[in-house]
Amino acid sequence: MKFMKLGSKPDSFQGDEKDQRFVASELAADIIVHVGEVKFHLHKFPLLSKSYLLQKLLMASNDDKVDEICITDIPGGATAFETCAKFCYGMTVTLNAHNVAATRCAAEYLEMHETVEKGNLAYKIEVFLRTSIFRSWKDSIIVLHTTRSLLPWAEDLELITHCIDSIASNACVDTSKVEWSYTYNRKQLLSEVLNPQQWNGVRKQNQVPKDWWVEDLFELQVHFFKKIILAISARGRMSSQVIGAALEAYTCHRLSSLGRESMRKGGDSMTTSFVETVISLLPLEKGSVSSKFLLRLLKVGNLLSIGETGKKELTKRIGRQLEDASVRDLLIPASAESAMYDIDMILSLVEEFNCSALASGNSRTVVAKLVDGYLLEVAQDPNLPLSKFVDLAELVPNELRPLHDQLYHAIDAYLKGHPALGKRERKRLCGLLNCKKLSVDACAHALQNERLPLRMVVQIMYVEHMRVSISMASCQGGCSRSAMATETQDAPVDSSGDDGRSINNGKTTRGMVLPKKILKKLLSSTGQSGENNGSSDASGSPILANPEKQKLTPPRKARHSVS
Repeated sequence: MKFMKLGSKPDSFQGDEKDQRFVASELAADIIVHVGEVKFHLHKFPLLSKSYLLQKLLMASNDDKVDEICITDIPGGATAFETCAKFCYGMTVTLNAHNVAATRCAAEYLEMHETVEKGNLAYKIEVFLRTSIFRSWKDSIIVLHTTRSLLPWAEDLELITHCIDSIASNACVDTSKVEWSYTYNRKQLLSEVLNPQQWNGVRKQNQVPKDWWVEDLFELQVHFFKKIILAISARGRMSSQVIGAALEAYTCHRLSSLGRESMRKGGDSMTTSFVETVISLLPLEKGSVSSKFLLRLLKVGNLLSIGETGKKELTKRIGRQLEDASVRDLLIPASAESAMYDIDMILSLVEEFNCSALASGNSRTVVAKLVDGYLLEVAQDPNLPLSKFVDLAELVPNELRPLHDQLYHAIDAYLKGHPALGKRERKRLCGLLNCKKLSVDACAHALQNERLPLRMVVQIMYVEHMRVSISMASCQGGCSRSAMATETQDAPVDSSGDDGRSINNGKTTRGMVLPKKILKKLLSSTGQSGENNGSSDASGSPILANPEKQKLTPPRKARHSVS
């Protein structure tokens, strides 16, 4: 740390327990200066020779014996005033990054300029700042940190501006030229730990990370950090990814001090303002900050009830890179106590993604899987409306779901979490599924699932039957007769005495045993269907409509090829 010593006389300031300060001298004090709660008993001559303000105040005093002056608003308070007073007496004063800003502001307040005396305090400090402090990385940060209690003086004297310029310039220096010490405690990459960089037996010095500078700025207030980021961006020498990484690290550090319960209670205006400031600093380029970070900001913003402008900006940015998110990232707690998760927010994100011109075919497929995974995660929320579940599922175009397995499991979870769902609602829910896009394993699970509507079970049975039929037909030439016989035994289509439905003693075409409840409902339904001319719940299925005419046989081409 840089420092400057002024004066040569020993420090003879003394004090007592009554907040009184005085100079040990044979001469009696002839002036009393009140600075806040502290009373200074001093001498006029050394003070008046260097402070034009004190000259003016004494001239306005009416007391002929002992003059008393009250100074209530001096920047830096009694400590800064005492430093200036010691300089007036010629006593040794040491200035460094911790006290130089307060002393400079106090000297300005006391009007200790060159017009009063050459080599006055204000001038000497300016030289020290320009030649030492503003050339030092850490000293500039310390000075900037101290100026938060010196406004507006530090702003008017451009101390803050010079600190910002110094910090931004140093941050933009080529990392190969960084020679000063800095803080970087983040976990090293595993490859760096396991494979130390060596060349010809000589260990190479680790490279300076591109965002080396941010951890030294962690304790700065957000309005100072904002000025630094804007100054760095204006120079145009740092990529948006590095700026984004620095912004993410700073934000996560600052938010870590806030408890979740504190944010649930709405935090305070300063915290809300902090989040809104961070949002305003986000780089415009896609991918400059991670989707995980953006979604965390959105979660915090929801808890703190930030403005709609901030929410819309986050929604827009997340929507542009939604494919990089995970299901866990999307689990945003609802602000209302009735629901667990804010599904309306996810609807907005997916809609924004669908409208994004940057969405490629691959990313759209990734988001489709992400939506189904999210639906599976939130399906058992008892307060999740069916309409919201369906709306979100329908935002994914059918062609982006080559398989409906995950959607099926999400629907099953919703049925499990909402056992009181009516027949009409169950039908609407299951209408999202395309049975032809269910895998064999999913079909096997569905045929054992007593929560599914009977109509859905019948449709799945029909799909399974058609798969077997097509499989049999495709065996021509390539399959041996023994293999065909084995396949036929494993998946019977029509057994003797069968009524045309693909059920044989409670088994499906792949030998899967139906639960007794489903089998009972199915047989009951088919019996009623026969009596009522196919008007049962499952009458839409080709299996159960006019069973005598709808006997399931292989397609026309298959029947000719397998003779």
